[in-house]
Amino acid sequence: MSEEQDKQRNTRKKENNRLLTKAAIIGVVAGLLGGGIAYGGLSAANLNSNASSSTASSSSSNTGETGSVTTSSSGTAKVNKSRTTSGTMTSAYKKVKNSVISVLNYKYTSSSSSSSDIYSIFGYGDSDSSDSSSSKKSLTLYSEGSGVIYTTANGKGYIVTNNHVISGAAKVKVMLDSGKTIAAKVVGKDSTSDLAVLSIDSKYVTQTASFGDSSSLQSAQTVIAIGSPEGYEYASTVTQGIISSPSRTITYNSNQMTVIQTDAAINSGNSGGPLVNSDGQVIGINSMKLSSSSSGDSVEGMGFAIPSNEVVTIVNQLVKNGKITRPQLGIKVAAIDELNSYYKKQLGISTSLKKGLYVAGVTSGSAAASAGIKKGDVITAADGKTVNDVATLHSILYSHSVGDKVKITVNRNGKTMTFTVTLQASN
Repeated sequence: MSEEQDKQRNTRKKENNRLLTKAAIIGVVAGLLGGGIAYGGLSAANLNSNASSSTASSSSSNTGETGSVTTSSSGTAKVNKSRTTSGTMTSAYKKVKNSVISVLNYKYTSSSSSSSDIYSIFGYGDSDSSDSSSSKKSLTLYSEGSGVIYTTANGKGYIVTNNHVISGAAKVKVMLDSGKTIAAKVVGKDSTSDLAVLSIDSKYVTQTASFGDSSSLQSAQTVIAIGSPEGYEYASTVTQGIISSPSRTITYNSNQMTVIQTDAAINSGNSGGPLVNSDGQVIGINSMKLSSSSSGDSVEGMGFAIPSNEVVTIVNQLVKNGKITRPQLGIKVAAIDELNSYYKKQLGISTSLKKGLYVAGVTSGSAAASAGIKKGDVITAADGKTVNDVATLHSILYSHSVGDKVKITVNRNGKTMTFTVTLQASN
């Protein structure tokens, strides 16, 4: 082999080694992006994709179908300020932003004046310990949640939140959107609906939210949830999703509730905050989420909010009376439009019935039992108004007082029957 051929072979080997080294480096970087920060890896891939797309579109930039090519004499980039709004829900958020607040629940805790007992910091200190010189009670931030200011009257701003957010509080404070923290008064609370009303001085109110009609909600409708997930440090956090189900019956604290199901992220601290539609109206109060199934499997994207129509009914009574004296029928029901065909057949529900409440149980001695309503009946109307879900039935019942008579229409084995029920007080 000639000297010239040796030189050419060595040159090719060096070039191959450089290519292999470069490929190895790219492989390592790609591995870090993909394994360490998935979003970073995705962004890099998108950038590469966009780069190739720009090159491909340069020959057809005049058509506007695949984008356009920007040319700069100096090779510099600039920000295009012609588009300032990137989300369709931005205007909706602005309509309620300043009305959403953080709710701070303070409780009394015992603390030792001695700093030697590290366990006392966490509430595990022994008050009889010889290391403790004295013990005293102090207000401590126990839990946090969210709330929304919905109206002002008589010098007060009224806030709706969840009952569980302020449960057991010795003192309640709220942090406004401005960051200012002020004292709040508990106007009334109701554990059954998990709602509570607070009041603050109206001079601090810069914006109030309005309620929308939750009965008009549709599945797949876009919504946003606003609140303070994991506390006030993340106040005014916005998450977006859809209405997964406008009417879902669940059991909460042994009580049946009809709630809105959404896949908008709802985390600890979001409780009491608003679920908002594209018009900037509050259509629900975020209350809870399902984090795991009964079998222990992890669950994502299942949050629940109390429908605004029920919220309005409850908060108005709380402001007026400070509590809810709730009339009841004494039955357990299930919305038949939430039951599949198999269950409908097993329960003997007529295929002609598309809406209504299936009576799954009747409490002995209750108002419903005394009137003649039986298990297996399907409630179709109350007070002459069509009943399709638990929230509607609740609204009708809550418009009455204990002792009032209400006409309940049911379908029993294909026949329509009407019963007059004398409402009893809930326990």
